[in-house]
Amino acid sequence: MSPDAYERVKTARSNKRPTGSDYISNLCSGFIELHGDRRYADDAAVVGGIARLSGLPVTVIAIEKGRSAKERACRSFGAPHPEGYRKALRLMKQAEKFRRPVLCIIDTSGAFCGIGAEERGQGQAIAENLMEMMTLNTPVISLLTGEGGSGGALALAVADEVWMLENAVYSVISPEGCASILWKDAAKAPEAAAHLKLTAQDALRGRIIERIIPETGLGQPAFYAQLRSQLHSTFCTLLARPHLPDDRYARFRAFGLPAEAVTTRSGSNLDKE
Repeated sequence: MSPDAYERVKTARSNKRPTGSDYISNLCSGFIELHGDRRYADDAAVVGGIARLSGLPVTVIAIEKGRSAKERACRSFGAPHPEGYRKALRLMKQAEKFRRPVLCIIDTSGAFCGIGAEERGQGQAIAENLMEMMTLNTPVISLLTGEGGSGGALALAVADEVWMLENAVYSVISPEGCASILWKDAAKAPEAAAHLKLTAQDALRGRIIERIIPETGLGQPAFYAQLRSQLHSTFCTLLARPHLPDDRYARFRAFGLPAEAVTTRSGSNLDKE
């Protein structure tokens, strides 16, 4: 159990951390935002469009929490509605058509849980993303920058590689929700966090993610330059893989297995690629 797990949760939730739009503007150039799911509306909690990453054309999709109280309310505090997930899937399918890599930037406590979202098919929208992303024939990297809450995060994290910032968290439920269920006491959230194995270090040990991004200089030009270089290099490697959907399937089947037992379709060890 990690003794500082809840401290990392609080750090991941800090409103001083860069938002999704900050990552887009600092990692990419020439960003053109695309709106709407072509079914119902445009969800302000999900920002997506096309851009260039060190010259490489990419589709970038980010969950945006906002800064001010007014903007956070407008963006549902980073809790996407079903139309947000459908917009994201529309952009991913468009990227597949043009063989553009997809970068998903995730920071959410979970999907929006209001009545309207449920009436418009929140669960179905998330399920469709999981199914379609698994077979998407273009590279996908998902970057967890703060909170990665349950299906709300997983709906953008069925990827070839998932990376986490060192103070980000990734969990099936919030510590407060877990504590309320198990002990009927949300005040036991720190104890729940220690058991949930939600830190980046826990996720790396379980092979749930491929890389931890150090937060030295978080938000500074050097931080973004290093991250941009890593993303560009990895996308170029993934673009050369002939069987992306098969390797993606194998990746998820390998959760929790020892490294030597994990291979791609071509038979090469994933850790050596």
